[in-house]
Amino acid sequence: MRSKKLVYEVDNINIDNNDLMVHEAVFHNANGYIGIRSNYEEGYPEGYDSIRGSYINGFYDVADMKQAENLYGLVEDKQTMLNIVDTQSILLIINGQTFSMFEGTVLKSKRWLDMERGITGRHVIWRAPNGNELEIEIRRMTSFYQLSLFTIEYIVKALNFSGSVEFISLHDGGVMNHSNSNDPRIARDSVRYLMPVGAFIQDDDASFLVSRTLKSDLSVCTGVKHVLSKTCTINTQQEGHKVTKNIQTTIAENETISLIKYTVFTDTIRNKDCLKAAKEEMEKALSVSLLTMYHNQKSYLNEYWNNCYLEIDGDDDLTSSVNYNMYQLIQSVGKDEFCNIAAKGLSGEGYEGHYFWDTEMYIQPFFNLTQPSITKNLISFRYRTLKEARKNARILGHSKGVLFPWRTIMGTECSGYFPSGSAGYHINGDIAYSVVAYYLATDDIDFMVEKGAEILFETARLWMDVGTYYNNSFRINCVTGPDEYTCMVNNNYYTNVCAQYNLNWAVKLYYLLKDEDKLSDIEQKLHLTEDEIMEFYHAAKCMYLPYDDDLKINPQDDSFLHKKKWDLDQTPKENFPLLLNYHPLHLYRHQVCKQADTVMAHFIFEDVQSEETIRNSFDYYEKITTHDSSLSTCIFSIVASKLGLNKKAYDYFGNSAKLDLFNTHKNTKDGIHTANMGGTYMAIIYGFAGLRIKENGIHFSPSIPDEWKEYRFKINYEDSQIKVVINHNESKFSLIKGSPQQIHINNKLYELKDNLDVSLK
Repeated sequence: MRSKKLVYEVDNINIDNNDLMVHEAVFHNANGYIGIRSNYEEGYPEGYDSIRGSYINGFYDVADMKQAENLYGLVEDKQTMLNIVDTQSILLIINGQTFSMFEGTVLKSKRWLDMERGITGRHVIWRAPNGNELEIEIRRMTSFYQLSLFTIEYIVKALNFSGSVEFISLHDGGVMNHSNSNDPRIARDSVRYLMPVGAFIQDDDASFLVSRTLKSDLSVCTGVKHVLSKTCTINTQQEGHKVTKNIQTTIAENETISLIKYTVFTDTIRNKDCLKAAKEEMEKALSVSLLTMYHNQKSYLNEYWNNCYLEIDGDDDLTSSVNYNMYQLIQSVGKDEFCNIAAKGLSGEGYEGHYFWDTEMYIQPFFNLTQPSITKNLISFRYRTLKEARKNARILGHSKGVLFPWRTIMGTECSGYFPSGSAGYHINGDIAYSVVAYYLATDDIDFMVEKGAEILFETARLWMDVGTYYNNSFRINCVTGPDEYTCMVNNNYYTNVCAQYNLNWAVKLYYLLKDEDKLSDIEQKLHLTEDEIMEFYHAAKCMYLPYDDDLKINPQDDSFLHKKKWDLDQTPKENFPLLLNYHPLHLYRHQVCKQADTVMAHFIFEDVQSEETIRNSFDYYEKITTHDSSLSTCIFSIVASKLGLNKKAYDYFGNSAKLDLFNTHKNTKDGIHTANMGGTYMAIIYGFAGLRIKENGIHFSPSIPDEWKEYRFKINYEDSQIKVVINHNESKFSLIKGSPQQIHINNKLYELKDNLDVSLK
């Protein structure tokens, strides 16, 4: 493997089946609207596994999820992201010899991702069984400039022969979703969700396939057009919902020819007539050269990398991993209010394309600091699904407020196992927290009036309905916190402190909007009264936060410390992750954590407890946390940084940063881990640099790992862009653009007008 600043490459000659599957995810192309796994265009021989998928963010059908017992309110169907089409398939035949990585002789081969140009590629030098040698380069792009567009540029050079060239290219709408009955994170059954509506072939040989979902009543159209660099003959065959193009020409020794395959995707979530929209998108794609498209792609990414600039001197592998992670975030995140960001992005079918709390707590912090307009889209998606969240609250017995679903695509609950799904009420607090975090980072009061306030008030109402007063304290019973190895408990610390924050900010925002004379519309819409606001205030003030006087920690919940500790040291390595090897009830009866729970609360809400309590809690939970969740080690890294545990912080960070490129959880084949990628960024900026954005401004507590020489990054705060440089001697802050800012460094207030140097000694 060779890594450059914004280029990732792997040798691709001697690879096994698992490598192929991992590379399909690692080298996938996406732009937030469409995602295409990086399968070999020519396919694999029999016996090799593959997930050959193309996806649209937010496009779904409804799948049955029958419960064993028909109890009221249990979810019996779910949305699932669909495999839309196969337009990747291209066979290359030279003088009757079909190119394959598994036949003939591969003399040279590599795969690469250029994150500066926004394209992936394969480069192969191949000797056919008949001795013909050729050089192949295949470049792929999902356009950030035209979100509907996916291109394949297939370049062939004849090295020692002349003869015939034939491309056989497929446009196949008869595809199915992937399944794995042995992994609860993957759909259990392979189902064909899309039914053919029509196939249309134009005079210019462009083909368009329209399909409709079985249950959700959505339609999708894909269009394909081929352009060859020299004169050719094209034969078109249609069989059902499959169009095959046979493109024939000749090639001379040392000649290079290229085939460009354009694919466009449209859907009826965003377009009334998806066929009409697809034809318009294809016309737009063909109106400019591919070179111009590459230029537009690079320009988009130049601005992106400028906004999320982050460099580390001292660890090339980590630098490569961090850059890769940030690139995958912009590939994965939705660019409109009709979608969000899935747990696996658009790289695979793990978790069926569902959106979780990952968005608010792991990914929005990155975009708040680098591209807050995207955060607005993500919050707007939640706002758009408020109606479904209200219905969900009523189903679960709440007479007021909203309860956002644990996992979803279009706003309804998709979690069939409610103890570790629907019971995760902290999703409400997470979304409320993200709204406030966006406001603190941008001071965008107009957006709060438009959308944020309604989310805050309605989530606050839910806490008042689910909670109850006992012994003069406000308590929240029978919920599940972030740790999915401990379910259905009373007074989960993380949930309660989330609720307290939500209630407090509902009160603050009410009076803020009232003072600025911007309250009346939302007050009337929600029938909000000052008496109700005072109920929020009282509940927050009386919120019960579990604390153990002997251990001087915050127990994860009321009963957590009463349980037997799981002996992690004596658990066989092959039994991890525990969720795949032990019954849930067995896990629930032990002190064992899948991921950061109370420790995460100590990061997000650090001012609620003393540093002594945070340190004691960190030490306690570290011993019983498996980190079976990819969401965990980045949080432990951040809290370790806060506590001055620099070696631990660095070790946890490294485990987080390298997760997908090094496949450390052994499931990257099913898709990347987008939340962990956001968490990696947070481990640097919120961890090592100690950034916090609070009501009184922006704070830093800089530190640097011993292994690094220096690290540098930029952030956006309100209308300003700030560059930070941290080495072992000092931290430097520069105002790149915007208004001067008051910043706190190690709890000391400074005014940043241009440049500011602060010693770390």
